[in-house]
Formats: sequence, structure tokens, C-alpha cells
Amino acid sequence: MKSILTILSIFLMGISAVNAQELALVRDGGSFGYINRSGEFVIQPQYDKAGSFSGKYAAVMKDKKWGVINATGEWVIQPTYDRIKPYNSGYFLVEEGKEWKYINTKGETLNTPATDKYYDFDQGVAIIRSGDKVGLIDTSGKAIVETKYDEIKSFNDGYAKFKEGEKWGLISNKGKVFIAAEYDEIGDFSKNGIWAKKGDSFGVINNGTFTPINGVEKMWDFTNDSSLTYARSGGKMGFVNAKGEWVIQPTYDKVRAFNAGLAPVNMGKEWGYINEKGEQVIDIKYRDAEIFSDDGLAPVKEKKLWGFIDKTGNLVIPMEYDISIGMFGFLQKGSEKGFQNGLARVKYKKEWGFINKNGQVVGKWFQNAENFVDVSK
Repeated sequence: MKSILTILSIFLMGISAVNAQELALVRDGGSFGYINRSGEFVIQPQYDKAGSFSGKYAAVMKDKKWGVINATGEWVIQPTYDRIKPYNSGYFLVEEGKEWKYINTKGETLNTPATDKYYDFDQGVAIIRSGDKVGLIDTSGKAIVETKYDEIKSFNDGYAKFKEGEKWGLISNKGKVFIAAEYDEIGDFSKNGIWAKKGDSFGVINNGTFTPINGVEKMWDFTNDSSLTYARSGGKMGFVNAKGEWVIQPTYDKVRAFNAGLAPVNMGKEWGYINEKGEQVIDIKYRDAEIFSDDGLAPVKEKKLWGFIDKTGNLVIPMEYDISIGMFGFLQKGSEKGFQNGLARVKYKKEWGFINKNGQVVGKWFQNAENFVDVSK
């Protein structure tokens, strides 16, 4: 029985791998096109401007007008618009003749309440504005939150920060208040914890109860990758958990988030890595260091160039690259430096491209390149 289940699992993984497709936006010879993970052009460079795919669709400019293509390069929406925002929740936000509207892949316009400004759809909702107040509509165009709040931020895992008067809370993309607006500051939603500031105190919120943490001067967002987030006390950085307890005392000058069980930490002018027990596992000796990826590699810097180390601290890819987040087009939220699903976007001698975990170049170098996006969803 176990053998049958193993074979079935491998078969299903194979189907998933076949169905999954990732494309990266690149610029080559002055024009924009899209490559696959083998570095081959799936859509030849032919566009004046372009954005990364957002799901199955990408906005591209041809002859000074914007349209939309699918993952095979076919026109879904002809290039007739002045501007097009990324596809989200079934709609594009487009500008035509200085007027904005929402359209679907058939070019049909969504009827919405009157709004003083148009905002992108985000996780099934879009902001509407009336004067100084904002609310939310859903994908049917119906208002699910009347224009009564002062501000609503971007949604994260179904929740967004909202401001009512001078206080902040969290609201769901169903229009329900998740945390009442009674905080002077509040962090983004994470399943691992939420920080907030009330009066002069920073702390964490659990089941609607605020727990202050003594001495904290500033806090940063929890992520879904670790049960710890970082905070500053007495000018030094350490890590706390969602109960409001110091797990790693504030002894560092700078830190970055935990991922794959390790976090970059800085003392003076040098960086290294610690584990979630606060134990130093990679020497503090680098000029700069980024978080580990799920692939188990992290970018580290000496002098002006970056290389990649594994979780034992061994340098597995030489320090001869530059790295950054996206350079052009529509930047993807959560874009990261370093490896993603086995490939890293790097710069080498003024050109951009991708290397695998063996340090081998995938395809060729380009004028610019963005991270890969799953276009099978």
C-alpha cells in the first residue's frame, strides 16, 4: 500500500511540475519579452514597455498604447489604453482618455459606486474614495464598506491596516473589523503574530488583548516564516515572540528576519547569522548579508560584490555579482533578493540574468531581468 501511495505522490508531483509554468520579464536589444526557467524565450522581445505577469496575464505596450497578453503571447486585450495596472481579482484597472475604469479579460466594464479616485483590486477588494474618506467594494462592484475610514492600506493574507480618526486597526477583505481601531500604530497581519503601539508602549496583540513589552522603542512585522520578529530596545536589536517575550536579547546593531531557521545579524560593520535560540552559527564577518531562502542559500557581501553561502557558512557561489529587488515594470509585492525556487536574479558586469544553485548561468545575460512569476494560476 505504501508503494502505491509513493508512486501516486510522484505522479501527482509530476503533473504539478508539468502544469506549473514560470516566466520572467527581460529586456534584450532594447525591447521586452519573456523567458522560461531554461532561459529560452517563450515570448520574443517585441514590446516598448512591459510588466511582469500577474497570474496568467501581463500588461505590455505596443506603438505607445497598452494592452494585455497571455502566457503564449496572444493578445487578450488589444493595445488601446493609455495605462494598465496589473491583473488582480479578475480585473485590470485601465486608463483611457484620462478616465479610469475596471475591465475583465473580455473588456467588459465593472459598474462601481462613484469614487473620487480609483485603486487597484487587492485580494478581492478595491478602495473607493469620497472626499477624505475611503471604503471598499468587492468584485461585483458592490460597496462592502462605506466610505467612512481615513485610510486603508494594502491587504496581507486577507487583512489590511485601516485608520479611523487617529487610531489604527485591522480589517478583513470581507469588510469585517478584525482588530478595532484603538492603536497608535499597528503591524501587518501574520499568522505568527501582530505588533502594535498603544500610547508610549509597543507590544503584541493576542485574541484582542494587547500585551506591552517593557523598553521596546520600535517593532517590525512578524512574517509567516518564523514565530519571532525583531524589536529595538536601548538602541540595540533583538527578537521577541507573539507572547511578548524576549527570546533573543537586544544585543545587535542591526538584524533582518528569520527564514529557514537563520537570521542575519550585525555588530559594528560586519554581519553573520544566528539560529532561533540566539546561537551564532555563521561568523560575523561579512560586509552585508541577506536572509536565507527556502533553497538554503543566502547572499553575502564582501567589498562591493555578492556571493552565496549555504547554512554551514560555506561559500558555494563566488562573490562576483550584484543583487537587488525588481528594476522595472510592475514590481511584485514580496519580491526578494537571492534564490527563489532554485534560481537567483543577479547582475554581472552591467547585465542581468539568472544563475542556478551551482552558479551556472541559465540562458544568457540581458539588459534587465525581473524575477520569475507563476503564470499557471
